[in-house]
Amino acid sequence: MPNRLAHETSPYLLQHADNPVAWWPWSAEAFEEARESGKPVLLSVGYSSCHWCHVMAHESFEDQETADYLNAHFVSVKVDREERPDVDAVYMEAVQAATGQGGWPMTVFLTPDAEPFYFGTYFPPAPRQGSPSFRQVLEGVHSAWTDRRDEVAEVAEKIVRDLAGREIAFGDTEVPGEEDLAGALLGLTRDYDAGHGGFGGAPKFPPSMAIEFLLRHHARTGSEGALQMASDTCERMARGGIYDQLGGGFARYSVDREWIVPHFEKMLYDNALLCRVYAHLWRSTGSDLARRVALETADFMVRELRTNEGGFASALDADSDDGSGRHVEGAYYVWTPAQLVEVLGERDAELAADYFGVTEEGTFEEGASVLQLPQSEGVFDAERIASVRARLLEARGERPAPGRDDKVVAAWNGLAVAALAETGAYFDRPDLIEAALGAADLLVRLHLDEHARLARTSKDGRVGANAGVLEDYADVSEGFLALASVTGEGVWLEFAGFLLDHVLVQFTDEESGTLYDTAADAEKLIRRPQDPTDNATPSGWSAAAGALLSYAAQTGAEPHRAAAERALGVVKALGPRAPRFIGWGLATAEALLDGPREVAVVGPVDDPATKELHRAALLATAPGAVVAVGAPDSDELPLLAERLLVSGEPAAYVCRNFTCDAPTTDVGRLREALKR
Repeated sequence: MPNRLAHETSPYLLQHADNPVAWWPWSAEAFEEARESGKPVLLSVGYSSCHWCHVMAHESFEDQETADYLNAHFVSVKVDREERPDVDAVYMEAVQAATGQGGWPMTVFLTPDAEPFYFGTYFPPAPRQGSPSFRQVLEGVHSAWTDRRDEVAEVAEKIVRDLAGREIAFGDTEVPGEEDLAGALLGLTRDYDAGHGGFGGAPKFPPSMAIEFLLRHHARTGSEGALQMASDTCERMARGGIYDQLGGGFARYSVDREWIVPHFEKMLYDNALLCRVYAHLWRSTGSDLARRVALETADFMVRELRTNEGGFASALDADSDDGSGRHVEGAYYVWTPAQLVEVLGERDAELAADYFGVTEEGTFEEGASVLQLPQSEGVFDAERIASVRARLLEARGERPAPGRDDKVVAAWNGLAVAALAETGAYFDRPDLIEAALGAADLLVRLHLDEHARLARTSKDGRVGANAGVLEDYADVSEGFLALASVTGEGVWLEFAGFLLDHVLVQFTDEESGTLYDTAADAEKLIRRPQDPTDNATPSGWSAAAGALLSYAAQTGAEPHRAAAERALGVVKALGPRAPRFIGWGLATAEALLDGPREVAVVGPVDDPATKELHRAALLATAPGAVVAVGAPDSDELPLLAERLLVSGEPAAYVCRNFTCDAPTTDVGRLREALKR
């Protein structure tokens, strides 16, 4: 029986192409095979940089005896959750409803009609801590399928019925107001970890979207508490082991509440979101730490994740070879005192151990330490520290590197485009803006078809077969809108408009204004996924609301603003109750309450006065402000229409809620206008 994964574009599926398991990709043909053979379907869902996915693959899917049993009794389907977030979402909802928890690898048994009837995550090769072995699970499912088929069918039908009944209560049809956002701030304050920053306990994830809300809330209301939570959390993360103190960039999450020991995989989406958050924190406070982390994270993305085609790869693995042939989590990143001495010599090794918190007992495993910046006091020689860091980074580069998931995901590249464009503009780094333009160009050339429909993924310049979902359309639009504000090039606004028109037609319920994660004409699953809550990235729902609002501010398009307002009704319902999980929706609501401001800067593009006004506009903290820049006779961007020079000088026009200030040629006055 053949394994059918060899020609897939997903690195995760390709990792399983040599398994003795006769894997199918998710396809109609796989389920037809199940119907014709009378076998149930084993659905295995994971992703390339998932540690326990690799473990289960090695223990079970590479084992010939296990594979023989699977091939005899099941049709086995392998799915990359990052390539098919719709399939992942539908069955993860079933797993969580049935077991109260979920995660990856996700293991689900389906009827040939794709209805789930038994669930799990990682199964060990032998019984362990009350968990059955994978072989025991397979034998139990095979027995039930063979001897109690009617009972299995009833269970599957009930699960599908229950899922269909879990429709989202949309909540209030009104947009969130002052009271709702104040309630959300109060909810975040209750969950805030005052000792270590962040929210809740271990494991602790970087709360990018919540921090964006806090920064915008501070800008709009002056709330010092909101700014304190944002800045303290950012400082704690940047000083912790979750941040790569040598090469820049953030790991996925911290296994402890103190941010010391990370789960070492590095995801594009985390780094794009956090790069932007730290850039915005610098914009609000002028923090040197925020500036350094924003730039180092941007440089990490460009240096280690940019692909030959100009896009950005999805992730770096947590695991790598520890030098002895074993794949070990964190091996690339951790250090022992002896390793420091080997690279730096005794004297500088002592300095490095003190500076980075490397101890004899270690902060990780087997006496190794994750590098941190635990010293809040004390003076260190900056030149020596720079030399130590450079030598350690060079030595680390000689270690076997973690694997890279090279697929380009449209949504995450959209987030990277926005982050790099803004960071490049704030810190006078045109190379970062060029990197953003390169990724945006790839998205247009490869992912966007002649009908302005987005493909979800590509790899090595080859576009994947899977259709984009709501987050792809929303986040790519967000990236294009940021590029339009930074570059003044109207083509990016035009492309954002094409994508957002699809959101209005294909993803929006006409009657209620609710948003679905898949298009109306997408492949029909057992349920049409729909989730307004943020996870590791902004929900497609919130991201779409934000992009629709910005596009409406740039163009005056009333249908797009109305759609954004309807979508924000769910934020009114969920914001005060679950603010940690709808941070981007709250940030968008802050922009709506502030207008958002519309800033048109008119003047010759090479005139220093035009550039100074443009920079002041981009550095404004007014929530969700949109910026257009161009010559007085330009038709690049709608906000520039009928805007004239003032006494022959470059000028800025600030409008909000259909009311405009008098144009100004003075940068100081522009800054004041955008603070009010």
